[in-house]
Amino acid sequence: MFTGLHHVQLAMPVGQEDRARAFFVGVLGMTEIEKPPVLAARGGAWFRAGGLELHLGVEDDFRPARKAHPGIMVDDLDALAGRLEHAGQDVTRDRDFPGFRRFYAHDPFGNRLEFLEPGE
Repeated sequence: MFTGLHHVQLAMPVGQEDRARAFFVGVLGMTEIEKPPVLAARGGAWFRAGGLELHLGVEDDFRPARKAHPGIMVDDLDALAGRLEHAGQDVTRDRDFPGFRRFYAHDPFGNRLEFLEPGE
């Protein structure tokens, strides 16, 4: 019945699209994709890399997702951790998920992000 996951939506504060672009494009290397005009009027931004889309939607009473998070598969966990650390982001490594190497980081708004690579 299910064929895949189209996107994950995270929330962001009003008027912070440039900060989102700086992080998701500038640090993570994702590509910004154009939102349909009717949705673009609401603010936010959409990003894509590989088969993953992250949609950032504006919330007036924004509160970051500190527990809920996307689990994003990558093919070079160490290189990504280095890029994040070089950009001044904290990276918290975790070995509690058998069969995967992983770490947690946060977007510029405090939303939790998990990055995973098969191994160990």
